[in-house]
Amino acid sequence: MKKKNTSPQSIDPEVPASLPLGVVLIDALHVVREALALLVSAQPDMEVLAQAATSDDGLKAVQSLPRRRGVVVMVGLNLGGERDAYWLMRKIRESVPSLPLLACGANIDATTISKALFFGADGFVDKSTDLDSFLGSLRRMGRGEMVLDGLPSNWLGTIADDIDRQLAATPSLTEREREVLAVAAQGLTARQIGSRLGVRERTITTHLGTIYRKLGASGRVAAISAATRSGLVSVPYAE
Repeated sequence: MKKKNTSPQSIDPEVPASLPLGVVLIDALHVVREALALLVSAQPDMEVLAQAATSDDGLKAVQSLPRRRGVVVMVGLNLGGERDAYWLMRKIRESVPSLPLLACGANIDATTISKALFFGADGFVDKSTDLDSFLGSLRRMGRGEMVLDGLPSNWLGTIADDIDRQLAATPSLTEREREVLAVAAQGLTARQIGSRLGVRERTITTHLGTIYRKLGASGRVAAISAATRSGLVSVPYAE
């Protein structure tokens, strides 16, 4: 499985290339996060740039990172709620396309790993792996390699097949439907959306009905949530 191509991240030329590998740790469990921070900080070639316990705080931390080479974001798949680990990875991928994302979890199945890769992770490491392998995963990720550590080798085919199925199952919206949904996410009425896009209110209502059917959504909020999670539209992050 090849690592996805992404646009290069803008690098500040004044930042030395010899900096330690910067690691951002985002995990819901305080003890796990602190233990990982101690482990990373003890390595002469690594440093912890930020820690976060929630997706909201994790996104803020990533968006405030200084521009520099050699940064890896580790996202624990135990982040739950509406803004879960998958939501966070999608948002980070939209904000900083080239930033390496390493998903991390324990007792995870192949389907969950494929979902993490589908939503934007560049690799996965199991928390049950030994310390050298875990640290090696971070270093390899920092070098731009794709990492799948701590899982059975016979899972690779299953993971690839699951990603293909998720891609095939992703609903398709027309360019106009994406545009309507993106404007609808701003809280405008159908009449206001029509005015913004230069079409009649009735046309907007028809578009919204078609969008709801395609996404299997019961209404606007559900449709926006589904489309955002699937990467069909990009909705500005609101605190």
